Amino acid sequence: MIERYTLPEMGNLWGEAYKLKTWLQVEIAVCEAQAELGYIPSEAVEEIKAKANFDPKRVLEIEAEVRHDVIAFLTNVNEYVGDAGRYIHLGLTSSDVLDTALALQLVSSLDVLSQRLADLIAAIRTKAREHRYTVMAGRSHGIHAEPITFGFKLAGWLAEVLRHQERLRILRATIAVGKISGAVGTYANIEPRVEAIACAKLGLTADCASTQVISRDRHADYVQQLALIAASIERFAVEIRNLQRTDVLEVEEFFAKGQKGSSAMPHKRNPIRSERLTGMARLVRSHAGAALENIALWHERDISHSSVERVILPDACILTHFMLVEITELVTNLLVYPENMERNLNCYGGVVFSQKVLLALVEKGTTREAAYAIVQQNAHTAWNKPEGNFRDLISQDPLVTQILSPAEIADCFDPQQHLKHLQEVYQRLGI
Repeated sequence: MIERYTLPEMGNLWGEAYKLKTWLQVEIAVCEAQAELGYIPSEAVEEIKAKANFDPKRVLEIEAEVRHDVIAFLTNVNEYVGDAGRYIHLGLTSSDVLDTALALQLVSSLDVLSQRLADLIAAIRTKAREHRYTVMAGRSHGIHAEPITFGFKLAGWLAEVLRHQERLRILRATIAVGKISGAVGTYANIEPRVEAIACAKLGLTADCASTQVISRDRHADYVQQLALIAASIERFAVEIRNLQRTDVLEVEEFFAKGQKGSSAMPHKRNPIRSERLTGMARLVRSHAGAALENIALWHERDISHSSVERVILPDACILTHFMLVEITELVTNLLVYPENMERNLNCYGGVVFSQKVLLALVEKGTTREAAYAIVQQNAHTAWNKPEGNFRDLISQDPLVTQILSPAEIADCFDPQQHLKHLQEVYQRLGI
């Protein structure tokens, strides 16, 4: 089951083999740049490209002895390349390889996440279009407020994920940055032109002012953007959970044939996927805090960030990917119950229409204070009583009927009065 949710397309990007592959890509790009500038023989580069390889198990064996991952990797690569291997890593420091390769991993992960976000956008747009006119009670503080449509609620979700889409577009440029500038970033043993050529070959931009590492504000930005996506997904999941409560039951997670909700209570149909997403959002947010802590390194660098990033970067990417896949499936298959929405909307005789009655009285000359008192008394009389009926009370109150006609009262309880401008919102979002 885990494999289904993490999906190979993201999981493989953070596997050992892919990481070492990006390291090799960086080393070869630098060799090619060095050759273009005449610093190393082009024949040696061709030999390196033809022979260079690695064995992840062998790298780990060497690392167990030398206690240095990049040295272990280079040693293993040179076992394949032979004499031409002396040109590999020429003038570089480990972080040149590590940070530039990490940028490749983060860009690839971002491209996958962007596609999954596009899938979510399509799913929300479809469901919002389907329920454009499905009227329900809007709520504030968890209490009935005024009528909206379920499509309008989803329009808010759509606007939010579209903002995430734009953030990821900007983020790609922020994180697609490499550095080939040497031990403290001064290019003492390698030319800036090598960095520019190598980064261009890798599809990256050269960092304008690196130290021994690329500054970690970029990586903190990356994780914070994922945390924002996770927070939005949690918002959607919490909404589904609230609307699925037995006493509300306006929407429900799809419940598959043969699925069980409880080991003890056969009737249970629990919002388990929404709850799972809520929990996972907490993890991604916690990684954002750790990424911020990584910004403050000693002088030109230390490695306090390294152990943290080995956990938080793959974890944040894989978790966010999982969450996007889950919420997309959840929205696509969400069960919506318009009849329950209508029932809840008219609870206690339609108290959600109280403001329309208030405004109608004010428009006819009643002071706002007097109108508010009349409407509130009738609403509270109907509130939370099985027989309570706000509309009937309003229709029978002489303080109202001497001002409003039966037709005018009926207009106050027409939900379409609340929806007449929603089309503008739908048009903005292309729903």
